[in-house]
Amino acid sequence: MRHLACVTGRFQPVHEQHLELFELALREAEHLVVAVTNPDTRARHEETTSEHRHLAEANPFTYYERLRLLEAALAERGLSNRTAIVPFDLTRPETWHEYVPGHALQWVRAYSAWERQKAGRLADAGYEVTVLDGDPATRLSASDIRAHLDADRAVWARLVPPAVAPVLSELLADRNRTDAEEAP
Repeated sequence: MRHLACVTGRFQPVHEQHLELFELALREAEHLVVAVTNPDTRARHEETTSEHRHLAEANPFTYYERLRLLEAALAERGLSNRTAIVPFDLTRPETWHEYVPGHALQWVRAYSAWERQKAGRLADAGYEVTVLDGDPATRLSASDIRAHLDADRAVWARLVPPAVAPVLSELLADRNRTDAEEAP
């Protein structure tokens, strides 16, 4: 068994397939680093293999908000004591080893050219990478969840882990309150 594994992602928001990947990695490692990409607006940049990942609408949650969602999901699964959550700016590979040690085995589920490109970048940085081919037909997309956030809680609540739904509701309510207070 390895000491350390890592899964990187935006987690906008975290969903069941993210947790499945975390659990797969933890079957092979004692500890998991959940590395949150696009941790701030400066970390976003266009990618030729992904049309949307840099857009504001694809990144509605701050690092802090995603941290709260991830903590809830990990606690519900009993994984909190074996995980650490860190920011991971994909635009600054020179800093990656400061957040995720070089001996961590990176796990990437590849549904598209973007994930394969990310796996290649991680390998180029010296990480060992395990790539799992994802079936696009069974993919749960955070984009699909985000599309329902403003409209139908019954739909999006079924698409996120049970412990995430109340935290996500709270974050959305806070955001709506703030928007209402700032409106003229």
